[in-house]
Amino acid sequence: MILAITVLLAAGDAFAHNVSLQDARLIAGKTGPQVLLYMWLGAKHMVTGYDHLLFLIGVIFYLKRLRLVAVFVSLFALGHSITLIGGVLLGLDVNPYLVDAIIGLSVAYKGFDNLGGFDTLFGESPNERMAVFIFGLFHGLGLATKLQDLGLAEDGLLANLISFNVGVELGQLVALVLFVLVLRYAPPRTTGSKTGTIVNVGLVVAGFVLMAYQLGSYLVN
Repeated sequence: MILAITVLLAAGDAFAHNVSLQDARLIAGKTGPQVLLYMWLGAKHMVTGYDHLLFLIGVIFYLKRLRLVAVFVSLFALGHSITLIGGVLLGLDVNPYLVDAIIGLSVAYKGFDNLGGFDTLFGESPNERMAVFIFGLFHGLGLATKLQDLGLAEDGLLANLISFNVGVELGQLVALVLFVLVLRYAPPRTTGSKTGTIVNVGLVVAGFVLMAYQLGSYLVN
């Protein structure tokens, strides 16, 4: 299911962090703080950002305690916020296709880690918390590249970026609540279980599909 959805989205020319023309029109010509508008756009981005959602599914898939879910999601949110706001304010010039390819890689990485791939190959896994934070930086940078293309007004820029980021985190919270509820009633998710294997293999394949799509777009643009 994860792979099928991802392939369909990619085939439909849906970029991981693309901002629709409708959203661009909402922003165009507006100056000064637009708190509610940017919060709405941020929340909308998160709940429709399938790459974010796939990564988060991988992050929380085997977590049993809500406290640990909160810790890992907070690390992801911190990394995401730093580069989302900082990337726009500093005008970081990075190629969006390459950043989005790394985001696709983050999905594959998490699925592979959940399957015990790093333990099998190297005898140990990378530090999970550090990995989530680092990939959070790339997820935020990916969105920053798209926001820069919109030519945001300088008047009220910081307030609008913060509002957008708050919206992203609110959307993330809604998605997480749904994920936790679904996982609570899902079949057993122990390491090596059939459910765990199917979902995490799906994440690995989906992540590489996303990465290949972005790298292909980079080569032809």
